[in-house]
Amino acid sequence: MSHVETTAPPAAERPAAKLTLLTLTAMVVGSMVGAGVFSLPRRFAQETGVAGALIAWAIAGTGMLMLAFVFQSLAVRRPDLDAGVYAYAKAGFGEYLGFFSAFGYWASACVGNVTYWVLIMSTIGAIWPALGDGDTVLAVVLSSVGLWAFFLFIRRGVKEAAAINKIVTVAKIVPILVFVVLALFYLDTDVFAQNWGGADYAGSLFNQVRGTMLATVFVFLGVEGASVYSRHAKRREDVGRATILGFLSVFAVFASVTIVSYGIMPMAEIAELRQPSMAGVLEHAVGTWGEVFVSVGLIVSVLGAYLAWTLMAAEVLFVAAKDDDMPRFLRQSTTEDVPVPALLMTTVLSQVVLIITMFSDDAFNFALDLTSALSLIPFLLAAGFAVKIALWPQRERVTGQGPRSELVVAVIATVYTAFLLYAAGLKFVLVSFLIYAPATFLFVKARREQNRRLFSPREAVICAVSVAGAAVGVLALALGWIEL
Repeated sequence: MSHVETTAPPAAERPAAKLTLLTLTAMVVGSMVGAGVFSLPRRFAQETGVAGALIAWAIAGTGMLMLAFVFQSLAVRRPDLDAGVYAYAKAGFGEYLGFFSAFGYWASACVGNVTYWVLIMSTIGAIWPALGDGDTVLAVVLSSVGLWAFFLFIRRGVKEAAAINKIVTVAKIVPILVFVVLALFYLDTDVFAQNWGGADYAGSLFNQVRGTMLATVFVFLGVEGASVYSRHAKRREDVGRATILGFLSVFAVFASVTIVSYGIMPMAEIAELRQPSMAGVLEHAVGTWGEVFVSVGLIVSVLGAYLAWTLMAAEVLFVAAKDDDMPRFLRQSTTEDVPVPALLMTTVLSQVVLIITMFSDDAFNFALDLTSALSLIPFLLAAGFAVKIALWPQRERVTGQGPRSELVVAVIATVYTAFLLYAAGLKFVLVSFLIYAPATFLFVKARREQNRRLFSPREAVICAVSVAGAAVGVLALALGWIEL
């Protein structure tokens, strides 16, 4: 077992582990293809029919592609910024919002990691009822064991974890592609036509599309994976290339999984399937072996995604601490380039959220939607920074004027993420404040370590808004206005 920084050279003096384009792309695909894709049939069927799903994917695909272009552009235009999402928010809007972005992105990754364990236990729960839907006491205990086993594994080194992630990424794509091919072979055109406009409970087409937006955000989380891990890239330009390659690779897969499912079962029946709903759809088409096949693929996929997301979450805390925006203890790392305190803090928050899932009516969907909501502020700030760079390149320390299309892309990405905040609804915005507001203590601790003024006037206003939002969230929970 390696020792921490007290017996190793300072992190700033050691070269970071260098990753190739293929490995960076695998990080993007590995973090995007996780629990979300296996839950898509039910998530969409609960909200919309085929027409609404096609529109939702068109909007989500365009919006997320613009975000992918934003991260590609920023990686080239500001190569001095590491840990993309956090660094872009700080450079564009100041230290406090940069801190919020880092913490929000990190918290969304931790909550997202919980969905992986919930879904694994729910999958096994189909043959072991004591695990229920992944939210029973036994399920939480077993998930906790897995949580800490991964902590010990990742602590051994980034290179080993990244190499295994590349192998797992290939292994988990295969069953998803097989599902799409089999679903196309068994597709019933009459059932598909009946599902076109949506079931009676779906509501208007606008509401159908809006209801699917958070689900599309969750499955696309990870598009910024190469940007987050940019300090490890062998070549800086590979960060942007990996982002686009990873996005395009999985977009077609995600949309296909959703659409072909409507040709296997009536929409209302898909909406009632237990998660992972992809297993139920394939079982309906080919029999029991289809459920087993998807379930095994899910476990491999989810464990790989968990590995990628844990690495990225710890990386954000580590880089923020190196920039003095998080407490100093989080900047410690091992000789193998593993930020152990940040990794430990990541595992602890995931453990806390895992325990909270026992008190939720729908643990998986709650964790999934909260993950999406927490990630929207960091995405919005990154897109906003891209707008600033396109409008005022000299002021943002960028030499030369980029192509005019950069501004169009950045504006579309900004509008898209703002719409997603609206689609998330008040419930998840308030719950997000409950997580954001207490994080200010970490910001205060970092400022005190540097003997700096705690807040500027603008930062004080932002802090007051977050505290007020958290207070409203507590009141709403206490009075039953919102439920977990």
